[in-house]
Amino acid sequence: MESEKKTSPISNFGAWGMNVVSSVGIIMANKQLMSNNGYAFTFATTLTGFHFAVTALVGLVSNATGYSASKHVPMWELIWFSAVANISITGMNFSLMLNSVGFYQISKLSMIPVVCVMEWILHSKHYSREVKMSVMVVVIGVGVCTVTDVNVNLKGFVCASLAVVSSSLQQISIGSLQKKYSIGSFELLSKTAPIQALSLIILGPFVDYYLSGKLITNFKMSSGAILFILLSCTLAVFCNVSQYLCIGRFSAVSFQVLGHMKTLCVLTLGWLLFDSELTFKNIMGMVLAVVGMVIYSWAVELEKHSNAKTLPHAKNSLTEEEIRLLKEGVENNPLKDIELGEAKG
Repeated sequence: MESEKKTSPISNFGAWGMNVVSSVGIIMANKQLMSNNGYAFTFATTLTGFHFAVTALVGLVSNATGYSASKHVPMWELIWFSAVANISITGMNFSLMLNSVGFYQISKLSMIPVVCVMEWILHSKHYSREVKMSVMVVVIGVGVCTVTDVNVNLKGFVCASLAVVSSSLQQISIGSLQKKYSIGSFELLSKTAPIQALSLIILGPFVDYYLSGKLITNFKMSSGAILFILLSCTLAVFCNVSQYLCIGRFSAVSFQVLGHMKTLCVLTLGWLLFDSELTFKNIMGMVLAVVGMVIYSWAVELEKHSNAKTLPHAKNSLTEEEIRLLKEGVENNPLKDIELGEAKG
């Protein structure tokens, strides 16, 4: 047990580190692949279909070699989850197309409070005052970093709202499905990836045509474009696996809060690699966001310690109650055993 406790923080850090590195890496690879200065591959939804196809292939090989075991999850739940995840991807793409960058960033920031409210509604989860305060600091900090002009229209607002709700629901569902069916993160991903891959590869070209006005069949592939597509797909496997790992280990809210660390990394790398502007406002926002993340980590630990203090008392009272019932004698109530026997039969 002690060794598990020692390795647990290390494995948690490893899962989170994998998510940050792969997420930032895939953004940089896609920037080169999709930008006009790169290879102008503007088919984001279809590319996501390729990502899940490679992820599904890795899952298939893993199951075939015995590295992972396939557990039963009802097909309707897998289809429902895949539909929600695909709506999230499509909604984000449409939101980026129809809205200004500023409003797009605000809609992404709103995912934290939306996740909190949805977890409260669906799972009756409550948050301490310290956690709420830290989340607010993170949101303000990232907002200062990223939000510039804010223009909104009805279509863009509807797409952004749909993207935020579906993305939040998807992230909550990952954790709840893992707990409900006692299934590992990679096993769950290997079950949902083929459904998402098939649907996105079929529907993706139509969505991308609507977004860019270009057909993927008319795109002239080059060796450089193929290389970056393969790099993007490889990074996507690590990104997808680490996302499921992180949400399974932490919570959807923690994933969102810590996820903004990726935004800060992208801003910094954009400044270093792509000559993006980094203003005093950006730097102040980054500092504020990091302070919020530190406060959030402290608040979560504080909440864990307070819960740990209350749990032993609850356990002791339960044990005392059990002892009291045993002392009274279960032989005084034999009907319960008879009823249980009949119910089983």
